[in-house]
Amino acid sequence: MSADVPGVTPAQIVIGQSAAFSGPAAELGTQYRAGALAYFDYVNTIGGVHKRQIRLLTRDDQYEADHAAANTRILIAKENVFALFGYVGTPTSNAAIPIVNAVRIPFFAPLTGASSMREPFNRFVFNIRAGYNDETEFLIDRSVRMGIRKIAVFYQNDAYGLAGLAGIENALRKRNLSLVETATVERNSTDVGAAVQRLMLKKPEVVVQISAYSSSAALIRQMRDRGFAGQFYNVSFVGGQALMDLLGKDAHGVVISQVVPFPWTTANPLVNEYAAVMRKAGYEQLNFSSFEGYIAAKVFVEGLRRAGPELTREKFISALETINTRTYALSGFDIQFSRTSHNGSRFVEMTVIGADGKFKN
Repeated sequence: MSADVPGVTPAQIVIGQSAAFSGPAAELGTQYRAGALAYFDYVNTIGGVHKRQIRLLTRDDQYEADHAAANTRILIAKENVFALFGYVGTPTSNAAIPIVNAVRIPFFAPLTGASSMREPFNRFVFNIRAGYNDETEFLIDRSVRMGIRKIAVFYQNDAYGLAGLAGIENALRKRNLSLVETATVERNSTDVGAAVQRLMLKKPEVVVQISAYSSSAALIRQMRDRGFAGQFYNVSFVGGQALMDLLGKDAHGVVISQVVPFPWTTANPLVNEYAAVMRKAGYEQLNFSSFEGYIAAKVFVEGLRRAGPELTREKFISALETINTRTYALSGFDIQFSRTSHNGSRFVEMTVIGADGKFKN
């Protein structure tokens, strides 16, 4: 019976999230949660799912793995949550997985493209976004097609940075190319002086950044102050809105790959729905991170609906595995789950920040 399932009562379903809500990566957690919460609240106002309200409990991990592991244990053992939702980052998600596997709890839509969330197949992990390998292949392919050969990487010295670095190296290797230089920064640090010095010496045409918005902004500003005329590419995890806000006028020309559709395309019904729900919830600013959170919440709710009123974790997992392009349409963003793959999307597109401080696609 559902009454015996953790986090499930006749009146509500409680889910848990550990993410950065303070520190240098706080905007990622804040924006992602805003989109998810807006959709959950909307669903609650129209009666919930099988008459149950969805309650999202969040805990701040400051983008640190040990905090994420501790939060995960609290959410499961003390808060008694039904599922884990929307963790932000590779090191923090990696820290949660051993606990997830031991408890056999659904781990839904982490904001990371790391291969560790995708390979080998894990029945409890469901990914909404494309992987970093998809993003880096896309960026390198576009670069090489434009005649660019001198490519360097600036990466965060942790599991996230190494995952992105591996994707770039693989994409270059397929084209018989190699990096001209690499440089690192520590997680939650903006001490990029050594990286700037190292990269400036090699004069790359493109610097691909695999880091968070605070350190990426610091590198861009310092390299441009020293006369660097090349381009900066970023994967989606950087948090495009936060990066642009930090850089101001210096954001012009920065390229960011995105894993959800353009949030301002009014011809897209999903975008219009997202915009309306966000504004009704009091959020005037639309951005890629909150849109990703919104999509994740929407697919999560679809899984709950399909699982039926007698909800269990096993029924929820099995229900999610029936969501695919034949049975569920999301207006330009296809989700394809199955019993053998929980990697829901490979959607990637490129955006650039314009001189007017707006994203272009």
